[in-house]
Amino acid sequence: MPPIPYYAVVFSSIRTDEANDLYHETADQMFELARQQPGFLGAESVREGKQGITIAYWDSLENVKNWKRQSDHVVAQKMGRDMFYEAYHVRIMQVEREYHWEKRSEQKKTENERPGA
Repeated sequence: MPPIPYYAVVFSSIRTDEANDLYHETADQMFELARQQPGFLGAESVREGKQGITIAYWDSLENVKNWKRQSDHVVAQKMGRDMFYEAYHVRIMQVEREYHWEKRSEQKKTENERPGA
């Protein structure tokens, strides 16, 4: 787990029916590009029908801002507005506390929180 605090960028979206192949290609490229950026900690993504949600984790708000301004990402954002999405919503939050549990072993249960939280 990354040290607390870190940042989560939650991107929820509703897809259009347009350019599915290009959408998937662009999404894969953006994930690979994000992985190369300073401060990127990981991501989770799910989609059901037209609705999707992606959560990207970053070590600092400055690196979140740098990702938003990254030139290839700016082009992909425009493509999203022009072709890929009917709507989207971005939320940026600071993670101050987290929990983790796995059924496989009670001993894997962990808690991570910011000192003083």
